[in-house]
Parts: sequence; structure tokens; C-alpha cells
Amino acid sequence: MKFSCEKVLLQNAVSVASRTVSPKSSIPALEGILLEAESSLLLTGYNMQTGIRTTVEANIEKAGRIVLNSRLFGEIVRKLPDDIVFFSSNDKCMVTIRCGISEFNILGTDAEEYPELPSVEQQNGFSLTQQALRSMIGETLFAVSDNESRPIHTGSLFELDDTGLTVVSVDGFRLALRQEPIEHSEGSGFSFVVPGNALSEVEKIASDEEKMATITVGGRHVLFQMGDTLLISRRLEGDFLDYKKAVPRTNKIKITANTQQLADSIERVSLIISDKQKSPVRCVLEKNVLKVSSSTALGTAYDECPVEGDGGGLEIGFNNKYLLDALKKAPADSVHMEFNTSVSPCILLPAEGEKKFLYMVLPVRLKANEGQ
Repeated sequence: MKFSCEKVLLQNAVSVASRTVSPKSSIPALEGILLEAESSLLLTGYNMQTGIRTTVEANIEKAGRIVLNSRLFGEIVRKLPDDIVFFSSNDKCMVTIRCGISEFNILGTDAEEYPELPSVEQQNGFSLTQQALRSMIGETLFAVSDNESRPIHTGSLFELDDTGLTVVSVDGFRLALRQEPIEHSEGSGFSFVVPGNALSEVEKIASDEEKMATITVGGRHVLFQMGDTLLISRRLEGDFLDYKKAVPRTNKIKITANTQQLADSIERVSLIISDKQKSPVRCVLEKNVLKVSSSTALGTAYDECPVEGDGGGLEIGFNNKYLLDALKKAPADSVHMEFNTSVSPCILLPAEGEKKFLYMVLPVRLKANEGQ
């Protein structure tokens, strides 16, 4: 094969494709990137769970396929001068890479040893802007579980119905939900679960623009198409939490807080909390004020945040990280917070605005002297 390509374009493509390359694999070819020169140049990375294929603009002189070690190829391209890269390979998989006065001769691997990406036979599908997809993933991914004993919850649920798309993540301690209307869909009333590590890559690939992303859902895999790049991931199988039943419907205590102000207050009292010095944040909900405090062997911390509403003196404790994650990801300047009892979940909803989200954080039991 033989082609030439701008260094910057090739470097970006290698960076994207290498995200799903296995650093160590029982199949040596999977430690590399598959390059395919046809009418255009295709670069593929695959780890048998998730695959990324991206197209890069190149001048193809001779078609062909070869696999190059991802780490080495990536480092070579990154270190090349900003100029046109000339690439050629022979029948013995010897590759020559030239750019300016720099030249490398390295050995590749026969492309026949590289497993095929799974094909996705469309059962359902839909489209939305890459910007919306990126924000939906980014604002729910933090609540994906890392507990392999419940594999289904190591991914996010995508559910499409007449109201639009809902993405849900749960980990046993919290729940994150985002909704968006969908204009273009092939069918409705379907759902699927995508692994969190695949969604993390989708979030990185998707641009923060109004360009469209197309999601194709097959029987065992799902395909995300974003511009010149596609990502194929296996679907997770199992029974996902019935989130509609898990979220309390009636909460007697409701307050409204400025999202950033409350996050700042919780961050301040979290300064004396660490992995070695663990402690819940104690929240006391009074009229128009939310008092937060913590206590560890390092000392005590106290802060207040103005709110709208009366909490009736409710005292409730939270893992500081879980509450902060929800506040930092909430796409709203102010949030409604709903409570019931000291052992009931806290529900966070948008106080205003078009974005629909719901976060639920389970409380931590407080000891009598904690945070005082």
C-alpha cells in the first residue's frame, strides 16, 4: 500500500483509533491499529469489546491493508515534523514512513490476522446532535457502577419512547437521568445498555456542535456514527434497575438552591475529608438556609448556603463526593432539592430551563456527634 497524508490529520486519526487498542492481548494484532487504504484511508482500533474506525483524508496511490503497533506508530507520527507524511509497505509487511528528512522503517503485521469488526444489523435507530449526545453521556456517566457483580449496571440505559430519549446510570448509591426530545428515530419503545467505558469514548469523540450523530441498534451491538468516525460496542445484557419505581414520587420537603453556591459550601467542608479520614457531610435544612458540616480526626468544618424554602430542621448525611458529583454535573444554575426523611434519598431537579435531568443520592446514616 502507498499513500500520503498531512501529519496533523494522520496524528488525530491515530489518536482516535488507538483509544480502543488493547495494550496487551492474546491476539497480538489487536495491540495494533489496522490501516486500510482504499478510496480513502481507514484506521481501526479494536479490543473485542469496543471498536473505533475513523476515516482520514489522504492521497491513495496504492490500495492495501496492514497492522502497525499502536504505541510505536502513534509515537512516530507524533514526533514527525508538521509536513506531508509519505507511507508505503511491501509484500513482506515492511513499512517505510517518511516526512521531511525523517524516515522510519518498521515491521508491520499481516492484516489477515486482525479480527473483523462486528457488523450491526439495524433493528432500531435514532439521530440527535453530537452536542446533545455528548452532554447526555457526560451528565450521567459519573453514576455508572464499577461493581462487576452487577455487570448490567456498569453501563448506561438508553430508552427511547414517545417522549424522547432517556439515559440512566445507577451504581447502588445514586442515580443520574437525562432526557432529550428526539426528532429522527426508526421505531420507538426500545431500550439497550451500553458499557460505560465505550460511552466515555463516545463522549470524547462527539463534537460540541450541532452536527448530527446516528445511533444504530442491533441485536448484540450498537453503532455510534459521528462524522468520519464510528464506534461499535457490544450491548450489555440483563435486567436494568426499574428506575421509575426507584425514584420517590412524593417528597414533603422541597428547597431551591444555587447550584454553584451549594457545591462551594460542600467543597469547603470536604477539605478535612479524605480517603483516610472519611466522614459524611451533615446537612441541616432550616428556613432559607442549608447548614453543612463535617468532623474528622483532622478537625471540624462548618458552612452555610442560602436556599429558598423550609426544611423543618431535617438532619441528613451524604457522601460528599456523591453529592458534589451530582451538583457539578447538573446542567442548571439552580436546583430543586426534595427530601422526605433522614433515611430517604435526596432528589435533584432543574429549578428552571429546558434541560430535563434528575439526580438521586442516597443518604448516609449519621452518628450523634458527626459534623457537630
